[in-house]
Amino acid sequence: MDYALSRVDADRGLKTLFGQISNLLKLRIGVIMMLTALVAMVITPGPQPSGFEMLVLCFAVLISAGAAGAFNQYYEVDIDRKVARTCTRPFVTGYFRKRPLWLGIIALLLLAGVMPAALILNLSAAFYIFLGAFFYAIVYTVWLKRRSWTNIVIGGASGSFAVLAGAAAVDPSLGPVPILLALVLFLWTPSHFWSLAIAKNKDYARTGVPMLPVIIGNHRCAEVVMLNTLLLVGISILPFFYGMSWIYLAGAAGGGGYFIYHNYLMIKDPAPRVAMKSFFASLLQLVLLLVCAVLDVLLLG
Repeated sequence: MDYALSRVDADRGLKTLFGQISNLLKLRIGVIMMLTALVAMVITPGPQPSGFEMLVLCFAVLISAGAAGAFNQYYEVDIDRKVARTCTRPFVTGYFRKRPLWLGIIALLLLAGVMPAALILNLSAAFYIFLGAFFYAIVYTVWLKRRSWTNIVIGGASGSFAVLAGAAAVDPSLGPVPILLALVLFLWTPSHFWSLAIAKNKDYARTGVPMLPVIIGNHRCAEVVMLNTLLLVGISILPFFYGMSWIYLAGAAGGGGYFIYHNYLMIKDPAPRVAMKSFFASLLQLVLLLVCAVLDVLLLG
């Protein structure tokens, strides 16, 4: 009986550890970036990447994004402890002690992501992967987040670099379609995050972080989100004119229309519940666009 109980406790302990590591590395964000990089690799014309090269790209983007996410949490403990959504992060709760040693671990994680990309893919892909982590950790977290409402606009370029990394792994010269998809990710991030920021306006106001809804109010911010999303959807349709087929167009237009509809509802009522629906609509829009881009290449490419 004691042995069985100890095994249960050990299993629970491992589950908790893995959960805390996943939280620390912000793996959900990393997975989104990994998938966008993989889609860009698949749809970029050029030599067909091997399964091993795809695995290397996925690992490199995921680990590098994880390093940036861990640095973000290391740097923002003071903010995270004031917000209900982030107060259970491991540096806040003390599950992981915030020590300088962590900066070394984070640097090693980044190196573990960038080096395989440089050695197995190419230097261009590795450089874009590094830039993605740099923009999130330094440009967004250190430089802009506490200083300017443009934080998520400029810092959001980290997602664009994941797209460029995937495309550069096939063709470093970068054609129009991956460049347009990178621009889509650049524009998607503000609409996605500002929807969340409207829902969590009080949290950001309490921490003093100058997110756009805190500065101009929820209703005006919802109007800005709508303008940005209209631009996002317009840009997302352009790859159709550069070789993508009706399958991609259907995904871009359908997902974009759904997101625009929820932006409209958020303008009418910028309440937290409605803003969260806009936030989730942005995720559906991106997933639908990426899935249809892959189907386009696999079925008609």
